[in-house]
Amino acid sequence: MDYLLDLLKIILPAGIVLYGMYLVVVSFLSKEREKLLIDLKTQNTQVVLPIRLQAAERLCLLLERITPNNLVRRSNPSQFTAAELHPQLLAEVREEFNHNLSQQVYFSEETWEAVRRAVEDVITLLNLSRQSLNAEASGMELAKAIFSQSLEQKNDAIAYALRQVKSEIQLHF
Repeated sequence: MDYLLDLLKIILPAGIVLYGMYLVVVSFLSKEREKLLIDLKTQNTQVVLPIRLQAAERLCLLLERITPNNLVRRSNPSQFTAAELHPQLLAEVREEFNHNLSQQVYFSEETWEAVRRAVEDVITLLNLSRQSLNAEASGMELAKAIFSQSLEQKNDAIAYALRQVKSEIQLHF
């Protein structure tokens, strides 16, 4: 019986020391894992954030370029008839949009939908402006129709999309 008591006197403190060491090692490994995760997130932010900022810049540029006023000013409407200018403007809007399609990866579904809706609204505005003119109208008449349609619009989808892009980027700062 004394032998068992002596063995218990040795094993019990050794077991407690082993359990304490186990807790220390588990705690150390947990802290190291958290530290690695924080480092990984920091590195990820250093890589992804500039790319997201670039994507936001490109979307803002897209939206500014397809604004009806800017679109018409770049096309020099006095050189064309309305029948020639209209498809040129539509092609430019679609080209700008297609060129920036990959930017949707960096934004929420709501923001991308706002951008897509803005592009569709501009295309609709161009089509409505063209339909309001006769077949022999000049490019300047189409430009005036586009400007007047743009002024008549109550809800500006481009401004809303710009606000969405900017607010989403501000979440990361």
